Amino acid sequence: MIHQKHPVVPTQSSYDVVIVGGAMYGSSVAWFLADNPDFDGSILVVERDPAYSACSTVHTNSCIRQQFSRELNVRISQFGAEFIKNFREFFGNDERVPDIPIQSYGYMYLADNEPFAETLRESQRVQVSCGAGTKIMSAEEILRDYPFYNVDDIVAGSHNLVDEGYFDGGTIFDWWKRSAKERGVEYIGNEVVSMQKNANGSLVESVTLLSGDLVHCGKVVNASGPRAVLTSRMAGIELPVEPRKRYTFIFDAEQPLDRDLPLTIDPSGVHMRSDGAYYLAGCPPDDDPAVDYDDYDQDYSIWEEKAWPAIANRIPQFEAIKLINSWAGHYAFNTLDQNAILGSHSTVENFIFVNGFSGHGLQQSPAMGRGTAELITYGEYRSLDLSPFGFDRIERNEPFNEKAII
Repeated sequence: MIHQKHPVVPTQSSYDVVIVGGAMYGSSVAWFLADNPDFDGSILVVERDPAYSACSTVHTNSCIRQQFSRELNVRISQFGAEFIKNFREFFGNDERVPDIPIQSYGYMYLADNEPFAETLRESQRVQVSCGAGTKIMSAEEILRDYPFYNVDDIVAGSHNLVDEGYFDGGTIFDWWKRSAKERGVEYIGNEVVSMQKNANGSLVESVTLLSGDLVHCGKVVNASGPRAVLTSRMAGIELPVEPRKRYTFIFDAEQPLDRDLPLTIDPSGVHMRSDGAYYLAGCPPDDDPAVDYDDYDQDYSIWEEKAWPAIANRIPQFEAIKLINSWAGHYAFNTLDQNAILGSHSTVENFIFVNGFSGHGLQQSPAMGRGTAELITYGEYRSLDLSPFGFDRIERNEPFNEKAII
């Protein structure tokens, strides 16, 4: 359905770049392109839901961490932290732009067996080689710093208090959109319903909108979140990306903790953290199939039977808690390796992926948006080599595995 409160019809019949999807990633790519002095082309962003009422961006928990097992993912999040902490500077010190802090209470990965503890140690060595502040803690050390945990079954933990925690992703998103528009990017409330390729299928020449308008394009960027495969199929491309439901719960504690709760990844699969005056928890369902694109129904048994028992077990002080709010959102889940799919297609040369972030999307959006803008402008990545995320690995069925998935 076209959102009638926003411009529907594009002002031009041809654009250098057409971005399909205007949420966090579409707006990141649009802003970094518009901000690049070497790019002087026209940009159209087509967003099917300009109210952004159901996109992954509005359901995110806005967290950032450097605790990944791949050096490239660590570097990506380090640029994310740099971008957040220097947000106004990236916008030319515009006085309208707010400062955005990172609430660095850190992530705490808890291992209840030696093999996972060793995985944490291996990943920590990668992180430290990149300059991250991650440290491995024994159960005794965890209890010393956070005496509210039950660590009876814990072998080790991995913790980092530097540039890990929560940030205001919504404000970043809002300023990317606002600034991109001020720099000439055109946003419309419409929907791409088909794509037309040239005779040999090597280029997408135009896209057709739900309104019936035909738009010629130099490049097409797929920034469609969980709907990525619906967009890629218009160009005859299959993607291993599907919507997976993730649950978030906000709760109040009868006995609040006397210090910040790190984003704790419990061995049960439940994670929890401080959230202002309240606390936030989340988890996947035990049965985790692809869901319908419009399925945001909640399953309250997950709170009763999975989340709450795990929370109370890990933090006995949380035996008396009250659910305040909850929602279900979608991961754009890459079934091959839960890592991003980025860059140009192998044969449809002007079709560009920004897909499959599997829950890492918000924290990775500055580096991925910058890299995609570089690829469009220069034909290559210049700041970080993001080529390991390329579509060619999908074609070869060779995962670029990341061990630290939440």
